[in-house]
Amino acid sequence: MQRAEDISQSRRIAALVFLLIGYFFYAWSWNTVDILRPYIKEDLGLTLTQSGSLYTVQAIGAIIGAVVMGQVADIIGRRNALVIAMVGYGGMLLSGLVVADFTALVGQRVLMGFFMGAMYPIAVGIYSGLFPASKRGLIAGFVLGTYNVAVSALGFLSAAAFRAGADWKVLLWAGAVPVALALFAFLVVPDDRKLVPFGGPVGASTTATSKLPIAELFRPGVARQTLLLATMSGLNFFAYQAFTGWASTYLKTERGIPDTVIGDVLGWQFIGAALGGLIWGWISDRLGRRVGAAGFISAAAIIPVYLFVPLPLGLLEAVGFGYGVMLSASAIWGPWLSELYPPHLRSTAASIYNWGRVISMTAPLITAPLAEAFGLGPVMALASVSFLLAAWIWLVLPETAGRSVK
Repeated sequence: MQRAEDISQSRRIAALVFLLIGYFFYAWSWNTVDILRPYIKEDLGLTLTQSGSLYTVQAIGAIIGAVVMGQVADIIGRRNALVIAMVGYGGMLLSGLVVADFTALVGQRVLMGFFMGAMYPIAVGIYSGLFPASKRGLIAGFVLGTYNVAVSALGFLSAAAFRAGADWKVLLWAGAVPVALALFAFLVVPDDRKLVPFGGPVGASTTATSKLPIAELFRPGVARQTLLLATMSGLNFFAYQAFTGWASTYLKTERGIPDTVIGDVLGWQFIGAALGGLIWGWISDRLGRRVGAAGFISAAAIIPVYLFVPLPLGLLEAVGFGYGVMLSASAIWGPWLSELYPPHLRSTAASIYNWGRVISMTAPLITAPLAEAFGLGPVMALASVSFLLAAWIWLVLPETAGRSVK
């Protein structure tokens, strides 16, 4: 067994860069379901309901993938699982080039969601083993920042492709990159099965021996913690869907902002989110993982201002930027989840993050009819309540900073 701290810093950073590349294309693939939705709808002749359901079926796949592949990663090694996930989601994105009907599209999105749902727990498991606890929060910020950069890149490049007269399917060819790069993981990423996590004792188990690692998350003494973490994640996802999911519709229909400007308003939110991940990651490495609850409380306070104060466009963009910064407090959940459980459960524990999508899938079903009855503004404000509840759970759960964390 080799200790992580005995691996050169350049080698560990190279492994992180490779992981971020895989994460970039995962984020690109995931967000095609939203950014390319109108073009998929038009090309395949889908109804509005059919096109809207693609997020739901993709999320179902992601939940299953997080649960299954999180455990697989802890058993066969996170590096090996990373190769499977990259080939899987990249190949499924490429399969969109030949999808010709709604049934095939549903199958493609479920399978793609399965492999994409694996990326978060696998990424957390890898970087948590390679770097000390004092650096994991900042690294988690880089991971979330990579996600938001990918979303922005997809938006900007889709606009450029359409201006050049290209078909929207050209953007699906991005799936070839993770497929082509996947096998290089064996060269760049250290084998975690033969690696003592950073700061961990020699001889400590780094892979799960149980055939069902998830059962360990519900053993006496930690079951309540696991259920609270899953609920907290679900409240976060619900809040995101209730507010951000309706943001473009709100800006267009309620505020009367032109289509040519809406993208800029939302773009500032994602820039804030990319920066916020780094800020909260850095803070959490110094003040603790629970400090991020302040971000959720701040996000809850910002939302009513965004919705009900008649701000000029520049201030609206600034408020959206601030919301993005506060929203990204959840960036530190990756290392926090992995630190709350033994090292051999790191990826399984991190998969809790995606369990919350079960709750987020109810957001459109709840908010859409309420919006028709009461308007978008009051319904989107439910996100504030959800963020506050999530912050309360966050504060009552254990802190890992300041204790011996491996």
